[in-house]
Amino acid sequence: METDETDGRYRRNVKYLYEVEIVQKHHQRTGELTQGTVKKLLTKSQYHPHGIKVMLTNGKVGRVKNVLL
Repeated sequence: METDETDGRYRRNVKYLYEVEIVQKHHQRTGELTQGTVKKLLTKSQYHPHGIKVMLTNGKVGRVKNVLL
């Protein structure tokens, strides 16, 4: 099964300095998205069902929902 390159559940799609949309922990219920630039990848595994966890350049941490190309 081929995956979309904007799928934030796969580590190979999320790279340093990519523009992404994340859901922060306290916004999980509402699904509110925060846009920013990846500073650090925090998830070590190649796949996570809720999205790869990252830290943005503004210090916010969350799971990637979309990679903006």
